[in-house]
Order: sequence, then structure tokens, then C-alpha cells
Amino acid sequence: MNIRYILLALETLLLCLFLVPLPIICSGNLAGIIVSLLLLLITANWKDFCCIVGRIWSHGAGKAALIAAGVVVAAALVYVTVLSVLMYRAQENRPDKPDVIVVLGCKVNGEKPSRMLRRRLEAAYEALNDNPDTLCIVSGGQGSNEKISEAQAMKTYLVDKGIDPERIIMEDKSTSTYENIEYSLKILDEMEMSHDMTLVTDGFHQYRASLIAKSQGVENVTAYSAYTEPRYLFTYWVREWLGLTHFFVFGN
Repeated sequence: MNIRYILLALETLLLCLFLVPLPIICSGNLAGIIVSLLLLLITANWKDFCCIVGRIWSHGAGKAALIAAGVVVAAALVYVTVLSVLMYRAQENRPDKPDVIVVLGCKVNGEKPSRMLRRRLEAAYEALNDNPDTLCIVSGGQGSNEKISEAQAMKTYLVDKGIDPERIIMEDKSTSTYENIEYSLKILDEMEMSHDMTLVTDGFHQYRASLIAKSQGVENVTAYSAYTEPRYLFTYWVREWLGLTHFFVFGN
């Protein structure tokens, strides 16, 4: 079979992986759709593409530009590969015995946790059952389209599943991962507890969340990772590459 048709099939599959989450639109699937369409366009018009590259290469400035572009593409591939390895390692970094479990908030539909937040709460429920003496901070404020805070929805969910409400502390002011960690640390300071924490969030989010925690003075960060539906994984994984890049540049 012609290698071109194999590439077109693989690129079409890649495009479909980023189209599956629609109507959810975020930086992750937008970037994936753009790159997939670009690859399809190049492969479908390979001869014309080679001719254009050949003309550019025939000029000194064009040759330098193509070499620079090749270096940038190669560096980007290495960069996202390294990030992916670090993201995978972070999501598998379970603690022996957590000091405190911090559940990072996510969207609430009215008064009920969204599907993604329920996945995080199931992971938190498992962690709390595995560690019956460990306290839990549920962290998340109230969005403009939410009837109650994410923290309140999370506490209600865990209590309804049988977790002792005395073990659950609400942090209901935060609006971002950075604030989730910042305000949770203030609670730990008030309780005179260690800053070591076990984060409960989606696996793809664990690495960035751990970096944010460490930037605020948390020395030991471990993880209980929520299950992510496969149809969303590619979109959110790519979005996390962009989120990590933003963190490296801006520190939040």
C-alpha cells in the first residue's frame, strides 16, 4: 500500500480523536484540529509541497529559514515527549500514607458535580477509604453559573457516600489551581499541619498541579489520579502541554 495513503489514514484518525469531544472546545482540541488539518493538507498535496520547499531551499535565506523551522519542529517534538513522560510519572506517584488529601475542584452543574468532578470524587473516596485517619480538603469556589460552590458539592457527594463529614474541610474561595493550592496551604497553616499534600485531580493535570504546589513551598506532592474518559484524553493532554508552557513562562 502507498505510504501516502497510510499517512492520510493516520492523520484522519488523529483529526477524529480531536473532533470526538465536540461540542467541547478548548485550546487542546483546537491545536490538535489545526495540526491534523495541516498534516492532511501537506500529505494530500505532497508533490506541490515538495516543489514549494524546493524553491525556498534554492535561496540562501530560504534555506536558513527551513533549517530553523526544522530545528523548531524537532525541539517541539522532544519537548512534548519529555512533558508526556513527566505527566505520566506524576499521575502514578501514589503516597505510602498521605498527610492530607486535597481534591481540586471542577465544574458543578447546578448543585451536582459534573462528570469530570465525579471521577475526581471517586478517586478521593478511594483514597479516604484507604487512609481512614487522613483529612481531606475539598477546594473550589462558586462559578457564575453554579448554584453552590464546588467545595460544597464535593463535600455533599463524599458525605452521601459515607465519608465522615468531620474529615472533610471546605475551601470555597478558589477559582484556579494556583488558588486551590494557595488557600489549602492557609488552612494547613491554621491547623498547624505539614505542607505535604496528596492531590486528587485528573491524571493529565497532576504534573502541572504538583509544579504549582512546589512553587508555593510544598516539598512532597503525591497523587491519587481520577480516571479520564479516553475520548477526552488527547484533547486534555494537549491542553496540558499548553498549560505547562504557560506555567513555565508566567509561573501560574
